[in-house]
Amino acid sequence: MSLISPACRDALQHWLDSLGALAGRSENTQTAYRGDVTEFLSFMTLHHSERQGLAALARITVSDMRAWMADQRAAGVGARSLARKLSAVKSFYRWLSEREGFEPTAVLSTRAPKFTKKLPRPLAEDAARAMIDTVEMQSTNDWVSARDVAVVTLLYGCGLRISEALSLTGTDAPLPATLRIVGKGDKERIVPVLPAAQTAVERYVQLCPHPQAPDKALFRGVRGGPLNPRAIQGVMAKARMQLGLPATATPHAMRHSFATHLLSAGGDLRSIQELLGHASLSTTQAYTAVDTARLMEVYNRAHPKA
Repeated sequence: MSLISPACRDALQHWLDSLGALAGRSENTQTAYRGDVTEFLSFMTLHHSERQGLAALARITVSDMRAWMADQRAAGVGARSLARKLSAVKSFYRWLSEREGFEPTAVLSTRAPKFTKKLPRPLAEDAARAMIDTVEMQSTNDWVSARDVAVVTLLYGCGLRISEALSLTGTDAPLPATLRIVGKGDKERIVPVLPAAQTAVERYVQLCPHPQAPDKALFRGVRGGPLNPRAIQGVMAKARMQLGLPATATPHAMRHSFATHLLSAGGDLRSIQELLGHASLSTTQAYTAVDTARLMEVYNRAHPKA
């Protein structure tokens, strides 16, 4: 028997539908929120020894919330993950309270655990170039090598997320001087395309044995279907082992490297925010901390009085 009542299950689905339709949340975000809220509702069922209907959810107390938080920490959930789960629960409760007309203070007033935000982990400029060169040597198949180089070059040269690079279709080739990218939350942005990225994609298209079509993925797997992101993650994992780079040298690190290297070269935060597609400037400001940390490292290593 499900631990969640039909009424709660329906309410959860309606909330997720509203997130997709109104807030433009991605499928991955909706899936994560569904899991987080489902776990919370299941806990409340076990905590009260009965399935929680909508009326019971309206009666959740501060003590109930503390019990859930304590249970999560006892299960080994870290502060960052618990804060994310709590954010999902609060979002659901805010929506549900407006719909059902109850007071959600007990849930909304629950404080998230404090945690130190992780700084982006970019690669050094020479390491980013070496990564692209080493990725090219991971396959004995010329077109696969060209494909992998093209994707990684887009991540580093244009600051794309891997999902954004793999969402390109045949209509995007040959690459124009600028790309219109639809990122998280259906936020659109215009991204300049470097000649190196245009050349890398052109070489891939020429070598790819699978014919391009306007409605099909630009980057293909060996069998001709859309390229799975795990293929790029895997080839970068092999390359970083050969280069002696840390496990943080992932596809997303190439996007971090793009932003950090632009900032180091004098790029302004607002422009970098637009290029990355960040909804908030505060997200982009994390790169200033990275750049400051790098400068302090150089200072401490090189200054005679350091």
